[in-house]
Amino acid sequence: MRPEESATWSEIFAQPKIWAEWGPELVIKAKEIRGWIQEKQITEIIFAGAGTSAFIGDALSFPRANSLRVRAIPTTDIVACPHDCLRDDPHLLVVQFGRSGDSSESVGTLDLLDRQFPKVHRLNITCNPNGALATRPPAGTGEQKVIALPEATHDSGFAMTSSFTTMLLSALACMDGTVDAAKQLSTLSEKAGHLLPMLQQMTPARPDRIIFLGSGALKGVARESALKVLELTAGQTMTSWDSTLGFRHGPKAVITGQDLVVVMIHPDQHTSLYDWDVAREIKAQYPEATVLTFGGEGCDVDLRALGDACWEAPLYVLAAQLWAVFWSAELALNIDNPFAGKGNLSRVVSGVTLYPVQA
Repeated sequence: MRPEESATWSEIFAQPKIWAEWGPELVIKAKEIRGWIQEKQITEIIFAGAGTSAFIGDALSFPRANSLRVRAIPTTDIVACPHDCLRDDPHLLVVQFGRSGDSSESVGTLDLLDRQFPKVHRLNITCNPNGALATRPPAGTGEQKVIALPEATHDSGFAMTSSFTTMLLSALACMDGTVDAAKQLSTLSEKAGHLLPMLQQMTPARPDRIIFLGSGALKGVARESALKVLELTAGQTMTSWDSTLGFRHGPKAVITGQDLVVVMIHPDQHTSLYDWDVAREIKAQYPEATVLTFGGEGCDVDLRALGDACWEAPLYVLAAQLWAVFWSAELALNIDNPFAGKGNLSRVVSGVTLYPVQA
């Protein structure tokens, strides 16, 4: 399969148009959600999802211009350790992300909220208007809001691409009332439209292993980038991720030779000093490795758009999405289903045994 023949390719390149067209409607929905959060006197928000959907929370779990406490807790943790993760508190809001809205852990978290934590409020952000996250009403006193994204975000390919970026931007618009979300998405759309062809032209040779590093919100993007390559190359490209400073404390041992290291340079001037130090250190210590920098002035890939790591997060993940498609094709895999015939991974995780929880 050639890259451009895959649905995944089309879904990656559809992102700029999706963001720009979604912006005006999102402004209205986000304002409603912010008003609702104030009305319910929410003091803490938990971002929840599984896999890529969980990494949205990793990128968003940094306080914005409000007094809300925000945390990222994967639904995989919530289902396994519910009383360690949640409490029955009417001032708590659980934001669930789900492309299909039907994964085992999404449903399991809904079950827990109904039976064990009925006072907790819910905001479900999903790409499937027919999934459980979009259609299932709450059983308790906690209220529920749903944001169903445009149909185009419901990726048909195995890998989450437009679903990840658009769910992230939608949640961010709900949390950040200091900006015009429509303008933000329009700016990102324009930048991505120029960026994607450039990234296509500079696709590196497939490495045996690739490492993604990022600070703050970009650590979540590094994690998602590593997963995209791992998924689309069916595990034949070893991947790793970490924070830039954390990488020195042992995980740097992953570099063994002609590896590719992507350092995401944070737009904050102070944070970027550390990112640059790590990039230069890796270049000096591992001359066989290739180090690429993503970010602002002086970077190999210029991503400057808004000067905010959370808002620019979708731009940082585009390279991993696109390059992984080329590397998948190089390995003669089915880009839209790299695990076809193996049966060990599927587009929507199902069949997980959900055990009852004692009150």
